Amino acid sequence: MARVAGVSVASVSRVFNGRDHVRAEMRARVEQAAAQLGYVPHAGARSLSMARTGAMGVVLPDLHGEFFSELLRGMDREASRRGLGLLLTVLHDGRGLDTLAALRGQVDGLMVMAPELDPAILARHMPRGLASVFLACIPQDGSPSLRIDNRAGAAAAVAHLAAGGAKRIVHISGPAGNLDALERRAGAEAAAAAAGVALTVIEGDFHEGSGAAVGESVAAGTLEADAIFAANDMMAIGALMALKRHGVAVPGQVAIVGFDDIPLSRLVSPALTSVAIDIAAMGARAVAQLAARITAAREGFLESTSTGADETIVPHLMVRETTRETDRG
Repeated sequence: MARVAGVSVASVSRVFNGRDHVRAEMRARVEQAAAQLGYVPHAGARSLSMARTGAMGVVLPDLHGEFFSELLRGMDREASRRGLGLLLTVLHDGRGLDTLAALRGQVDGLMVMAPELDPAILARHMPRGLASVFLACIPQDGSPSLRIDNRAGAAAAVAHLAAGGAKRIVHISGPAGNLDALERRAGAEAAAAAAGVALTVIEGDFHEGSGAAVGESVAAGTLEADAIFAANDMMAIGALMALKRHGVAVPGQVAIVGFDDIPLSRLVSPALTSVAIDIAAMGARAVAQLAARITAAREGFLESTSTGADETIVPHLMVRETTRETDRG
């Protein structure tokens, strides 16, 4: 190829690897020689020569529930649009951190969601020199992060319940040590104090069963509440189903708000009021951030992109049927 085009092998490589700094005349000669020889670049060989895998790593704390399926849907959609693949790893409450180092050489970069892990512990296990983007956790190496304004979302939920007449709100929090759970609890407590309403916090685990347990207690009268704010939709739906089984009117007797606005929240009856995040869009944005990070690292500009790249997603309240009609519209 280089001999036919009358250029160096390095020049041929620059043309087919899409480098910008190639003279138009040289590009034309290489392309003409390729057409003459019927040459098609070998994708695998090109990947090796450019030290690219064409894959992004995704590290999640769990796969259970619609939140993660929506997040992955958004990631996959954006990665596919860019011609990239995804390699998925699940940490299972922090177990399996040692597998992160093994991802070096298998992916071009990592998207990491680990809100339950100590940032210092996570930092010690991250592969050195690999471009990364962190979701719902705090990086310690200057890598960009994509986070939800949990405090503002939770505060909006509690303020909405208080405006609808709630006086005794139960907050079903996420598990202790989870960053999202801690921030949502803090936002709920601040809003309850500002509104002058009582807030009782019951720790949950982000799964339907812990919400159902609270619903059972409210229905039995062992836990007094005229409203429930759950730190995610699955716990809110668990509470809703338990109250319905016992004939407790929602929202007539107990109003309910969830968090995340997963697709199921629109399908249950009554439809769930929720703090809404476009979860799929969040996944797509993480892929776009990481793609920019990988390009910057390859071009030698990583340090200039490691500051000021954090993004915060501000959720909004999606009012549906589980909160009182007088507070809607």
